[in-house]
Amino acid sequence: MLNCLFKELSRCLGTFRWTVAIAVCGTMLLTDSLARAADYVVGPGQDLLEVDQVPWEKLEPGDIVSIHARTEPYRAKWVLCRRGTPEHPITVRGIPDSEGRLPVIDGRDARTRRELNFWGEERGVIKIGGANRPADTMPAHLIIENLDIRSAREPYRFTGRNGDSAYAKNAAAIFVEKGEFITVRGCTIHDSGNGFFTSPATRDILVEHCFIHSNGVVQSILEHNNYTSTAGITFQFNHFGPLREGCLGNNLKDRSAGLIVRYNWMEGGNRVLDLVDAEFEDNPAYHQTLVYGNILIKLDDLGNNQVVHYGGDSGKLEQYRQGELTFFNNTVVSYRSGTTTLFRLSSPAERVACHNNIFFTTAPGRNLAVLAELGSADLYNNWFSEGFRPSHARPGGAIQTLGNTLTGKSPGFVDVQNQLYQLTVGSPCTATGELVPSSATELPLEFQYLRHQQQQPRSPKDPVDLGALESDMQK
Repeated sequence: MLNCLFKELSRCLGTFRWTVAIAVCGTMLLTDSLARAADYVVGPGQDLLEVDQVPWEKLEPGDIVSIHARTEPYRAKWVLCRRGTPEHPITVRGIPDSEGRLPVIDGRDARTRRELNFWGEERGVIKIGGANRPADTMPAHLIIENLDIRSAREPYRFTGRNGDSAYAKNAAAIFVEKGEFITVRGCTIHDSGNGFFTSPATRDILVEHCFIHSNGVVQSILEHNNYTSTAGITFQFNHFGPLREGCLGNNLKDRSAGLIVRYNWMEGGNRVLDLVDAEFEDNPAYHQTLVYGNILIKLDDLGNNQVVHYGGDSGKLEQYRQGELTFFNNTVVSYRSGTTTLFRLSSPAERVACHNNIFFTTAPGRNLAVLAELGSADLYNNWFSEGFRPSHARPGGAIQTLGNTLTGKSPGFVDVQNQLYQLTVGSPCTATGELVPSSATELPLEFQYLRHQQQQPRSPKDPVDLGALESDMQK
């Protein structure tokens, strides 16, 4: 019996040794791979002179592509279809010059590296996901930062797998066909059909500290500065400027679940925010949208008079958002000489909860309305231009006033004509707000936008100042 027990113990120990050996070997292989993580350096005087010399098809976790600014743009386009890890992402990084200018990735006359082969070349300058070479995969843990990416639009052309080719009308500077855990940071995105674009086969995306402007298609309402549809996406500390002259699209158009828009400067567009429907109705996060700490500016143009549209535009009511838009501590300024409508809600099932906002128009206050025709709004401690209306339509949506509503001729901005929206000492909007109930959101109001594409901490006050900017803090 002792002999049998000894043999069984030896067998178990043998199995244990093999398990340990395999685990150690796997760890050694991973460690060795990360130890060999490459830094591909591109630019004048560097090992690689052109972007298309980077082996995009072979990038591994921890690899960094560093692209130095130069006088001439890099006329290259590529696909990222590789996976990093949470600890060791794959990073594509621009290195600014001594004057802070970013390296330019220009879609005009750009060339695709021969070793790459991917469909949808006509849809973007930088594409993420969807390739034959490298082998297709779900891209993950990618960072794109500090690049000036431009000119994916008609009438520009490029050279790709089919030779000389034209961009699609709806091409984007960055087109994410599929991917997860992707960060776009500190980039300038402009002169394209759509600026930044994602498809529903994406999740967990962060866009921060970017300047997104001058995109769109002339006389078209279908292309936008931003057009996204993602399961979990956050925009923060970005500067969204006006679209390209003559373009009729929206500034930020989104069809996502789990959308957070916070601490951004957003100026212009047919609508500043167009938050409509997609096939995410089974995702619980689809029915809760958070917009807070933003400066939203409506310009005096011939576009739509609505600042925010929430709900849907497909006509399929069953897939509309049909939830709550939680809208707090935003500063909304309209320079329209005609009417301004703050919210268009697409059906009776959409509602907006407004806490601690400033709603100001340079036109008489009677030109300002809260809702269009449908939906409901709950108002908690907001400031409005004196004489504002519930709606310009008859009948309008339903409005409940559940906290103090302040009105006046001026909220006490430092200089509205020069877009200095921080509050002066003595403003009626200081220390007149309330902490947003935890039932609305568990995300605290921690920062405020700093012109431009920066941030600064917001002091923890109770009661809080109304709007996106505290009293005279922005420099």
